[in-house]
Amino acid sequence: MVEILYEDNHIIAVNKACGELVQSDITNERTLVDEIKDYLKEKYNKPGNVFVGLPHRLDRPTSGVFMLAKTGKALERLNMMFSKRDQIQKTYWAVVNKRPPKYSDTLEHYLKKNTEKNKSYAYPKPVPGAKYARLSYRHVASLERYHLLEIELHTGRHHQIRVQLGTLNLRIKGDLKYGFPRANKNKGIHLHARKLEFIHPVKKTLVTILAEPPEDKVWNEFLKLFRNNQFSPVIPV
Repeated sequence: MVEILYEDNHIIAVNKACGELVQSDITNERTLVDEIKDYLKEKYNKPGNVFVGLPHRLDRPTSGVFMLAKTGKALERLNMMFSKRDQIQKTYWAVVNKRPPKYSDTLEHYLKKNTEKNKSYAYPKPVPGAKYARLSYRHVASLERYHLLEIELHTGRHHQIRVQLGTLNLRIKGDLKYGFPRANKNKGIHLHARKLEFIHPVKKTLVTILAEPPEDKVWNEFLKLFRNNQFSPVIPV
């Protein structure tokens, strides 16, 4: 059963599960879009096809806030918003294997996708076919073996967070593709789209959508710290 986080006449947001496929591929597996269409058909008793538009993407092993458009007008405006760096604030949580070298930092690289391997590579300077990528992170909490980073994503590139953290030798728990040694039991990774914040494309009001991480021993321990106000405070720049 899909978890609805937000819904109005124009958009719908859900808490995507680890391993859930967003849209159809060569496997022809059932997708999140299929689930949303069925949900809308049943809720609104729609006999024909239901429009669902995808203004952004979320990697299959990643969990968290995923937003879809319910109308063509909303999709067009959301596509434009996601294409601009300052229109939608995207916050992620990532569980990594070690403390980062700095408490907080901004990473800038040029990422190039290898389609055959479905993997991207980071370069410090422009190279042919590479796209500029930028994110900011801060270390917010630690357990004995794992560390939690809060990440603001300024651009939306293929596997961006996974690749850029890898340049610091930070491996996301469960992410075999980018160097973590062991898979998670659910075949997902500990990368979670925690929050989307934006001005509504039609209503022009501020919308903040939060998603809780999956039920998991490590996520649960970090959530305890969060709820007990034991996350590191934001330090003004």
